[in-house]
Amino acid sequence: MQRFPLPLHHTHREKQVFMDEQQLVAGCKRGDAQARRVLYEQYAPAMFSLCVRYVHDRETARDLLQDGFVKVFTKIETYSAKGPLGAWIRRVFVTTVLEYLRKYDALRSSVPLDEYEEQVEDPDASVLDRLSADDLLACVSRLPEGYRTVFNLYALEGYTHKEIASLLHIEEITSRSQFSRARKALQEMVQAFMEEKNGSKRKR
Repeated sequence: MQRFPLPLHHTHREKQVFMDEQQLVAGCKRGDAQARRVLYEQYAPAMFSLCVRYVHDRETARDLLQDGFVKVFTKIETYSAKGPLGAWIRRVFVTTVLEYLRKYDALRSSVPLDEYEEQVEDPDASVLDRLSADDLLACVSRLPEGYRTVFNLYALEGYTHKEIASLLHIEEITSRSQFSRARKALQEMVQAFMEEKNGSKRKR
């Protein structure tokens, strides 16, 4: 597996050379090592966080980070600049993660995505608003693979349930049900978290 360097500090001149996104893309398309390094450093932190949200295990996430950037640099010729580069890179990484989950049947080994297709009562969203973004993401990471994947795709990546159904090869109603159940599970986690937090404050 090709490995990419950890983020390095660039000189002011290097940053100026690739300050323009189009120039950065053009450099990557030419195979310019410096351009690739700049792009990697610019997007690696966010893409690593994305990988962790889906697979939870940080070592696996590091492998997926490398796999994702291999695909980015391999497919950079297909980037047409019709949309933001960051959004295109994000789609490449989401596809990479989903391919991994399907390959190892991770989605089926936790909570089958085709189960529980009946309507689930929508949980109280205000409960989820009580946590910080970091605490909420920590709770998301504790969800079963199936719930977590649908929640990430819908709530964080902005895919529609129709698009998620196509990506995961499930029915649209299944995606909606899984998302509702994920939110309900998160609501219960948040309530438990808040109760524990308030209990700790009272003991002081």
